[in-house]
Amino acid sequence: MPRIFKVGSYIIYFWVNKGNPTEPIHVHVSRVQSPNATKIWITSTRKCFLCNNNSKIPPVQLGIIMRALEARVDDIIEMWKKIFGEVRFYC
Repeated sequence: MPRIFKVGSYIIYFWVNKGNPTEPIHVHVSRVQSPNATKIWITSTRKCFLCNNNSKIPPVQLGIIMRALEARVDDIIEMWKKIFGEVRFYC
């Protein structure tokens, strides 16, 4: 699974087996890569929208992670395009 970057001890990554059609752009966040990680959608306004917090990330740390994602959203979108070929947004 392509790792995008880390925020503290949390890995930000894509889960490659997304099916067809590909889901809207999102990242997974956890301490170790897992299909049951926290899932965060990237919106068309370049903001983050929490889908679930399966990794049980504490709220303060989750806020830090979401701000880091928003600061690097253009990099995330470009990487998604390279891997999946198209970008669709959740909202």
